[in-house]
Amino acid sequence: MAPDLDGKRLELLKEAFPKVARVAFLWRPGGARGNRILTDMEAAAKALGVKLLSLEVRSLDDFASAFARAKRDGAQALITSTGPFINTQSRQVLDFAAKNRLPAMYPYSEFVEAGGLMSYAANNADLFRRAADFVDKILKGTKPADIPVEQPMKFEFIVNLIAAKQIGVTVEPNVLVRADKVIR
Repeated sequence: MAPDLDGKRLELLKEAFPKVARVAFLWRPGGARGNRILTDMEAAAKALGVKLLSLEVRSLDDFASAFARAKRDGAQALITSTGPFINTQSRQVLDFAAKNRLPAMYPYSEFVEAGGLMSYAANNADLFRRAADFVDKILKGTKPADIPVEQPMKFEFIVNLIAAKQIGVTVEPNVLVRADKVIR
């Protein structure tokens, strides 16, 4: 479900910064969803009246050229997709957004806790509690195959006002009040 939230993340980014018209989308093609992730983001961008700049990264060497393209093409904001490859480069991504004063939306709260601006993601504490329920059922004899698959139920929108101040942006107040957590 996490990749399906990219459109919601773009929507929150646009609401927080209504004047943003060009958003760089950092993503890695392939995986279970293939390139559908880009198609979905392009549809969300079109619905929001935003031009999406696709920044594909397939290897570590691609990050520098992707960031150069974002600058060259006039990106006004950044959104990153989910996945371990981009997450392992979080410091590089965070530094790029800060250096270029780009409002950015991330798929995990860890980005925001490390100095990023915003994230919208499943609540990890809730996921761990629910996982413990599964373990409890299994230990009490329930066969794993008999336990239904569940999607995340609780999501968090986190905004880091320290990061906002560092890059010189103001988050729209109507968006800020919707945040589950605000880092000050």
